[in-house]
Amino acid sequence: MPDNDIRDDSLAGPEFAAAGAEPPAGNDPVAAGPSAPPGTAALTAAIAAVHNGPQGPRIAAVFDFGGTVVHGFRPPRWWRLLPRRGGPERALEETLRTGIRGARGEGEYERFLQRAMRTWAGRTEAELDEAGERLFRTGTYENLYPEAWQLIRAHEAAGHTLVLASCLTRFQVGPVAAELGVPHVLCTEMAVQDGVLTGHVAGKPLWRTGKAEAVRRFAAEHGLDLPDAYAYADAVPDLPLLELVGHPVAVNPDAGLARQAAERGWPTLSFRPRETTGLRDIVRTTAGFTALLGGAATGIVRAAPTRRRRRMADAMIARAADATLRVTGVRIRITGAEHARAPRPAVFVFNHQSQFDLVVLAAVLRHGVTGVVKREITANPVFGPLLRFTGATFIDRSDTASAKAALTPVVRTLRDGLSIVVAPEGTRSLSPRVGSFKKGAFHIAIQAGVPIVPVVIRNAGEIVRRNSMLVRAGTVEVAVLPPIDVGQWRPDAMDADVERVRQLFVETLRNWPEPQ
Repeated sequence: MPDNDIRDDSLAGPEFAAAGAEPPAGNDPVAAGPSAPPGTAALTAAIAAVHNGPQGPRIAAVFDFGGTVVHGFRPPRWWRLLPRRGGPERALEETLRTGIRGARGEGEYERFLQRAMRTWAGRTEAELDEAGERLFRTGTYENLYPEAWQLIRAHEAAGHTLVLASCLTRFQVGPVAAELGVPHVLCTEMAVQDGVLTGHVAGKPLWRTGKAEAVRRFAAEHGLDLPDAYAYADAVPDLPLLELVGHPVAVNPDAGLARQAAERGWPTLSFRPRETTGLRDIVRTTAGFTALLGGAATGIVRAAPTRRRRRMADAMIARAADATLRVTGVRIRITGAEHARAPRPAVFVFNHQSQFDLVVLAAVLRHGVTGVVKREITANPVFGPLLRFTGATFIDRSDTASAKAALTPVVRTLRDGLSIVVAPEGTRSLSPRVGSFKKGAFHIAIQAGVPIVPVVIRNAGEIVRRNSMLVRAGTVEVAVLPPIDVGQWRPDAMDADVERVRQLFVETLRNWPEPQ
């Protein structure tokens, strides 16, 4: 199946991705109802404690890295094809295997550090920064604990100073911190001369007391109140860090830390790693793809007697989505479904994490939608004809002038009564983070005189991961927010307006609305 990545200038209409998930209890694939609180009861209690505790930037929230924020690392298959020697990528892969899964013993950490110093010596900082970012995007991001994400967002909402502390290096930790929105990173620093690593450690490694000392210095420099601070860690070597703060929490603790936490009455959290895909997921995906095509064909045939192209396109969209959800067993819970039905036409904007978003949007919006898609899809023998049938506009994203010209008919389409859907972030995100919004969708809405309707999607990235077409079990939750009138917006001064819409997504994901 093609990578139908919806960008700011390519809008989601009836573009679908086949997928699969565990069958739910019940038969209705789209269910309006309450969204279950994410995570375990212990996690919910921990988040509530943050909300009800001290607020403001003088309160630190310090997160350990491996085993606390990130689960054990399993490199993609193509890493094994790299030469055993040479290239910072291979060196990073080897050290990440040890580091990210959590070096819980003194000897294991020493071996990691010696290997890093030896294999990185003579490499430039730029090389290692680039390799670390590439490795994060090809594998590490899939090992982020969703529970850690929720905790970090809770501390962020409380105005706390977020810190990621690790015995590893910035080449491994930095990309994760950036994706999580953690501004402060404390890690083992490698000595550098003229931009080249010397093969030595600069200062003291952040291991055992070294990490606690680094946090203590950081707190002193930034005026933080450690007696009111929070710290999360998973292993006995981080005991000095946990003893440093007033609110220590053991996360996935090893045996030694579990005993200490029990004796001291510290809270304990268990984070569940994402499940790996297997044969069942492949079977579901194949079945879902077949159902998608079958549903699309059935919709066209059923509506053919009307001889109305739009009726046939709408039937194709709805039946393809319903068939895919039914066969794969994915459920959708909708809040604010009335805003998906009216007003029409509208520009629906959504946060984009997964190819499965397209199935979700088709199931929620049902009819009267079309899209603008990248021109490359026209070569696809399946999706090209289907998208042409819906009246989609194809654009060349490499040619800005051509893309803008191609969008002119979209305004006419809206004025004629059809809605469009767009991901203003421009591409699928690696995590639940809401990226910056581009302005194309808002300009179109202003020109067409139609409202913007935010569609907030939660958990689609866990159903189908960014770089995958296979789906895991689960429920996708959707909150359709009230329409936003953009009639008074000034096209030359809309930065603040667009940012306010983005913040609606951030706040909705942070505080999911209860059904009315």
